[in-house]
Amino acid sequence: MLILGIESSCDETAAAVLRDGRTLLSNVINSQVAVHSPYGGVVPELASRKHLENIYPVVEAALAQAGVGLDDLDGLAVTQGPGLVGALLIGLSFAKAISAVKGIPYVGVDHIVGHLLSPFLEQDQPEFPYIALVASGGHSSIFLVHDHTTIQPLGRTRDDAAGEAFDKVGKILGLEYPGGPVISRLAEQGNPAAIPFPRAWLGQDSLDFSFSGLKTSVANYVHQHQQKNEPFHIPDVCASFQEAVVEVLCEKVLTAARMHGISTVALAGGVAANARLRAVLQDLGAQRGIKIFMPSLELCTDNAAMIALAGFYHFAEKATTSLDTDAYSRSPILHPGPLSGGDSPAPPTVRAAP
Repeated sequence: MLILGIESSCDETAAAVLRDGRTLLSNVINSQVAVHSPYGGVVPELASRKHLENIYPVVEAALAQAGVGLDDLDGLAVTQGPGLVGALLIGLSFAKAISAVKGIPYVGVDHIVGHLLSPFLEQDQPEFPYIALVASGGHSSIFLVHDHTTIQPLGRTRDDAAGEAFDKVGKILGLEYPGGPVISRLAEQGNPAAIPFPRAWLGQDSLDFSFSGLKTSVANYVHQHQQKNEPFHIPDVCASFQEAVVEVLCEKVLTAARMHGISTVALAGGVAANARLRAVLQDLGAQRGIKIFMPSLELCTDNAAMIALAGFYHFAEKATTSLDTDAYSRSPILHPGPLSGGDSPAPPTVRAAP
């Protein structure tokens, strides 16, 4: 089965062609970092405009790299949400148009599900069931993944997601956008124990996350030193902040594995590219007899390969999406209830957390 995946949930316009759920023929990503960098964050209106400019050439490039045409496709998979609705509508409308004109079935895919399944694009794949941590700019959530389409949410962010905290702290420190990669790089020169920034555990065995207090603590530290004209070492701030985030992410996902008696953990999302997080989770997993799976760096960022893969498993269950469907900003996996407009995506089965 040949599937074209399309992703436009935030500030990457992406398209990929996947054969039989295993062979990735192309994976094209157009980033808007240069567009949003002067503003210190993603500007939704600009993101939508750039998606509109980029969607056709990106899809065209993905098809060309794969050596296929639209008539060769068996299905289309497109991100339906969550994300910026204006941005999502560009990819969704493009997929609908192809579906209507060419008669190719399409399926709306949840962006989070794409991240959860991204380890299956690698040669070394997890076995079901496994615990998964999705850490990105918009999400910090833990799931129990029973199979390709049955997912149980266990914990979620209560305020700032991990990636959002990285970017906001980067802005506080006057670093270029996006802050995550810059903080990670500077942290290599700093002492992670230099500043005792707080960790929000939220109660015994809680699997929820909160990074707003940590962000505020960094802001207060910087402000106090600036008010007193006292110098501070930015690499130490970066290393200490990063260590606080990494410690909480690792301990909570491994706690979830212990609580459910599972010895397999997968890491996904943009923050999964953080070198310190990858190293610490691998080390702790080895100490506790838990096997860790994580996608390659290029599959941590938003991409259409993971959307095509999720679509493949939806199609395997005979799921399709009607042309009157709409985009949604909040995932029904994490926020059950009616979506705003249109019908639901072809969602995974969502089991209630105990």
